[in-house]
Amino acid sequence: MEDAEKGAQEHPDSVPEVGEDAVTSVDPTSPPPALTEEERQELQEELVKVEDEIQTLSQVLAAKEKQLADIKRKLGITPLNELKQNITKTWQEVTTSTAYRRTSETLSQAGLKATTAFSTMGSAISRKLEDVRNAPTFKSFEEKVETLKTKMSPSASTSNPGDQDNSSATTESLLEQPEDLPTQEAPMH
Repeated sequence: MEDAEKGAQEHPDSVPEVGEDAVTSVDPTSPPPALTEEERQELQEELVKVEDEIQTLSQVLAAKEKQLADIKRKLGITPLNELKQNITKTWQEVTTSTAYRRTSETLSQAGLKATTAFSTMGSAISRKLEDVRNAPTFKSFEEKVETLKTKMSPSASTSNPGDQDNSSATTESLLEQPEDLPTQEAPMH
């Protein structure tokens, strides 16, 4: 409130903001100018006239707002539709702004560089894995695994893939334990 009073003192002919109390625009410390009775009467009449105009304008504004709402209702414009239109308009303004375009271009370039980097890294990893696979140590390990596989199921590698009875019999024979194996019992003392 003090700022409003200071503003009124610095700019005595400034117009108060919408909604600002007219009393704050008058300097309360200065005494009212000496008026004659006739001037006072004229100012009172003007005051009443201005207040009536304000009242009339408020009524006209309310009537116009009601008319606007009726027209919107008849057109099917809902507050939600208006909100959507406002959001769309705002988004369009944002996307056409210079800052958005620059940011979009920068992110696009960064995405392309990242894609290139990932592609290069993937190629390097593929080459390295291929080098590991072709290394003598891996070849030796691969041969040992193949030999072990062959030793574990010799009949499965020589039998036909369509002959399932033979392969299941071989698998069962490998999994079964002979029942006549001697068992060691702990001596009882």
